[in-house]
Amino acid sequence: MNGRRSVDVPGYTHANPVPAASRIGSLLVSGALTGRDAETGEMPRSLDTQCINAFSHLRALMDAAGGSTDDVIKVTVLLAEYRDRGALNREWLAMFPDAASRPARQVLQASLDGDAVIHLDVMAVLPD
Repeated sequence: MNGRRSVDVPGYTHANPVPAASRIGSLLVSGALTGRDAETGEMPRSLDTQCINAFSHLRALMDAAGGSTDDVIKVTVLLAEYRDRGALNREWLAMFPDAASRPARQVLQASLDGDAVIHLDVMAVLPD
């Protein structure tokens, strides 16, 4: 099996010394992908904007890892408001429109850091 390799996303970094994701072989596992604006570093207040940003980070992560969103097998979503899924579902359907080919998804309620109201945690199987 190949060694572990960090995957970073240009313009998206964590405050702590961790990469956006880690890869061993074809398996990619992300850390928390937040709704922070990649250009300004600011956390928008609205769930709508944070969802747009988080899914944009997901797409950028998959590009940086050498894959695409077609390689995503599971997304765990942490929401500050568990039942507030309108914005999440809009971005989900935009990224994964084919009901016959969507990744698994689990949504959990969480107390998130600062003004964050959503985190995405992604698992993907990438092409060799």
